[in-house]
Amino acid sequence: MSDSFLPRWREVRPGADDVVAPDERLPWPQTSIMGVQHVIAMFGSTILAPILMGFDPNVAILMSGVGTLIFFLITGGRVPSYLGSSFAFIGVVIAATGYAGSGPNANIGMALGGIIACGLLYTLIGFIVQAVGTGWIERFMPPVVTGAIVAVIGLNLATVPIKNMASNNFESWMQAMTFVSVGLVAVLARGMVQRLLILVGLIAASIIYAILTNGLGMGKPVDLSGLASAAWIGWPNFSAPQFSPHAMVLIAPIVIILVAENLGHIKAVTAMTGRNLDQYMGRAFIGDGVATMVSGGVGGTGVTTYAENIGVMAATRIYSTAVFMVAGLIALVLGFSPKFGALIQAIPLPVMGGVSIVVFGLIAIAGAKIWVENRVDFSQNKNLIVAAITLIIGTGDFTLKFGSFALGGIGTATFGAIILYQLLNRGDKR
Repeated sequence: MSDSFLPRWREVRPGADDVVAPDERLPWPQTSIMGVQHVIAMFGSTILAPILMGFDPNVAILMSGVGTLIFFLITGGRVPSYLGSSFAFIGVVIAATGYAGSGPNANIGMALGGIIACGLLYTLIGFIVQAVGTGWIERFMPPVVTGAIVAVIGLNLATVPIKNMASNNFESWMQAMTFVSVGLVAVLARGMVQRLLILVGLIAASIIYAILTNGLGMGKPVDLSGLASAAWIGWPNFSAPQFSPHAMVLIAPIVIILVAENLGHIKAVTAMTGRNLDQYMGRAFIGDGVATMVSGGVGGTGVTTYAENIGVMAATRIYSTAVFMVAGLIALVLGFSPKFGALIQAIPLPVMGGVSIVVFGLIAIAGAKIWVENRVDFSQNKNLIVAAITLIIGTGDFTLKFGSFALGGIGTATFGAIILYQLLNRGDKR
């Protein structure tokens, strides 16, 4: 990249199989379409997380865009990443606020104070990493560990679309129809259409779903009433934080999971792009932490680097940070449009589930790619045991509790892999 603070992207017109690097970009019209695809990829989870906590979804959308732009600026536009609502906060927010599960959260202020405290701690960790350097990362996270962690990010999410986004046999078949549609676009299409495989596959599957349900009555029809009644422009319901010591102590430790997620994200992008991004690790933590504080300050959820967008990058082979700048701007604008939020929510849940299966699977494969490219030797028992245990505890959402704080899934897999490798590596040396 250039020596300027922000990148000066070199415009490229790649072939179907060519990679677009972080410091390159497609022509702006195509870059904008790619930005839309990334926004759609994150939309389902970013809307679902605030709903489960009683937050306003439009604030979450708005702050995902603001957070992505903050991350972009703090990392100097060097790290391709989208920030969306973090699911790691859901359990502790519900516990801290006593949220009943429906409607607005009456104690949202307490949760926001805790989210800000978590973001502040996250930012401080980023400054420490920035000062100390990243040499320790290579010692604690060799390829066998990073590959397992990245794979777990996708595998841990597998039950979300399969168990929660299809309630009957018809909807399961529609999920299958969706990922087949995405696959056909990926293999048979050419040019820009192939690059937009997620978006094009989603649109095609949605049309098929509407024909089968609204037309033939085979399942729950597509409901566009919310779209028709939603305003084009509307002000989100902002909220002010309250700093409750109890809520802050309960929510702040989530920083451990956010660090693990961001670490895995950067390692995944490093593997996919072939560019070592460890030098930006501290700035990435700071960007995520500052974005979380800003989001919590106005009523938004805590944010994190999004696995869905790793999957889109893996599928399209476009890692241009220009795409994420555009995606952030689009989300910022759409945060003030209830109409767009209603459009995304009108997408049939099984179709979103089918897309999620593709995206999460691509993340898991990115982890395996790290092993292959670094020629990890699985004839060594230490590598075999670390990878095996990490995949199972991460996929099975193995949870360890420390008082009122629970570390589960990705968190236990990440720190478990790091600790286990160090333990077995010492034993192997002896």
